[in-house]
Amino acid sequence: MAHDGQGGMVENGIVLGDLLALTGAALAPVEQVFEAARASVRAMVEEDGRVSGRLIEEHQFAAHGLAWLATYAESLRQMHGWAERLTAEGTFGEVEQLLLQIAFGEYLSQITGGIQMNQGEMVRLTDLGLPASAVAPLQEGAAGTLATRGNSQSARSRLVALMEERAAEITVGRTGLDDELEMIREQFRRYAVEKVEPFAHEWHLKDDYIPMEVIEELAEMGVFGLTIPEEFGGFGLSKASMCVVSEELSRGYIGVGSLGTRSEIAAELIIAGGTEEQKAKWLPQIASGEKLPTAVFTEPNTGSDLGSLRTRAVKDENGDYVITGNKTWITHAARAHVMTLLARTDPGSDTYKGLSMFLAEKTPGDDETPFPTPGMTGGEIEVLGYRGMKEFELGFDGFKVKGENLLGGEEGKGFKQLMETFESARIQTAARAIGVAQSALDVGMRYAQERKQFGKPLIAFPRVSGKLAMMAVEIMIARQLTYFSAREKDEGIRCDLEAGMAKLLGARVAWANADNALQIHGGNGFALEYTISRILCDARILNIFEGAAEIQAQVIARRLLG
Repeated sequence: MAHDGQGGMVENGIVLGDLLALTGAALAPVEQVFEAARASVRAMVEEDGRVSGRLIEEHQFAAHGLAWLATYAESLRQMHGWAERLTAEGTFGEVEQLLLQIAFGEYLSQITGGIQMNQGEMVRLTDLGLPASAVAPLQEGAAGTLATRGNSQSARSRLVALMEERAAEITVGRTGLDDELEMIREQFRRYAVEKVEPFAHEWHLKDDYIPMEVIEELAEMGVFGLTIPEEFGGFGLSKASMCVVSEELSRGYIGVGSLGTRSEIAAELIIAGGTEEQKAKWLPQIASGEKLPTAVFTEPNTGSDLGSLRTRAVKDENGDYVITGNKTWITHAARAHVMTLLARTDPGSDTYKGLSMFLAEKTPGDDETPFPTPGMTGGEIEVLGYRGMKEFELGFDGFKVKGENLLGGEEGKGFKQLMETFESARIQTAARAIGVAQSALDVGMRYAQERKQFGKPLIAFPRVSGKLAMMAVEIMIARQLTYFSAREKDEGIRCDLEAGMAKLLGARVAWANADNALQIHGGNGFALEYTISRILCDARILNIFEGAAEIQAQVIARRLLG
């Protein structure tokens, strides 16, 4: 493949036309097919003129497939928008053109033939109740051209050749972010290369905590106060800055990239639902890293069904609360100073309406005595990956929380307060997924260049270079979807749908990239001494926490159909 010098694709001597014109024209038929699918699935799940939760569950595969189709449609819109912005700036080069055309070629082909929800489940338009003829708009015109020729072997090979030439560049292709954000990226990339990557694998293999020195350095760099308003000791930066920092730190090690997640969640809870006194007390301490928070929501028998929580908070004669119950999958629990703890304050309720959120103070522990605070016990959960902060089961029996630490000073608001944090949490998780996906590309590319078989490096084989190309393409797709949701959040626009899509796609991309990078390593990838073995384990959790992929698709589907 070559290029005609004007943004057009040239393949086998055929000028396929101006690329931006093609991708722009391809969006309309995608929207047409999506709207037909939405109407079809809505007809499956409507009862007496209303969308039925029972019928959504009965037709879950179709509903979740609709969520994936919507995610693909939004991804293509955002990729086209990214290309338009770069073109206006005069920075839409050959690498970016290849990323765009391969993205459209692959995702249009998948919409037509079957979207990969995961490695074992593929949803086709017929699963959404559409006739086989529904794909016709995607098989003609610009969409047909891109689907047929966009993701060619020559395009993938050319992209990888350019990736080799430009190995010193931090990202494959321009991200579309402004210079200030790219300077932030460079700063945190340097830090990850010097202080994280050389040690991360040893931390993982030994199941060690990330050293406190790293946490202190991140605090000095402002990681924990990145998006906290300046009046409360933070930097007051955008959610896009949080994405960039999370990406680059997670590229070094997801545990380090996730250290800021707990601070982000706690700060969001306090900013959105806290009293002025709570904001003044807690936000500066969280921003400085003086107080490390942890999120204490999940229970052993509830999982994502937070409305069924059973941990109780009973008010005593002094106006304080006594907590009784059990929690699980609590990250960084031993080291934390404060827990954002969700508990039931209305014993007569069995739904989310009886839940309240607390800023529960505790004393940080160490390896010998992880939980020294009275009324609280805990045990470590041994895990495959995501190890640098450790996971715990917690037990509360007579654990006391000051009355002044009821978030917002009002009972029964806990679930609503938590829901207000989900947009930021899912944007941040999508960014972490991009970082993990990038780390998989980094090590996969390096190994493919260095490892020789049959007299040449692995990267010279089309099946290997093709994997690397698609890894780079899907990283950019996930990036643009994530940055879009971050921009919406910064502008005060409701973005739970877009944030959910970014998290859904990003998690799949991270797992696919890790799996492909391990495949490039062959048998060596299965050896614990190789970094990719850790990256694979770390990538796997992204499809589970902050809302499992199935829950995420369910939430997206309900928004689309409601």
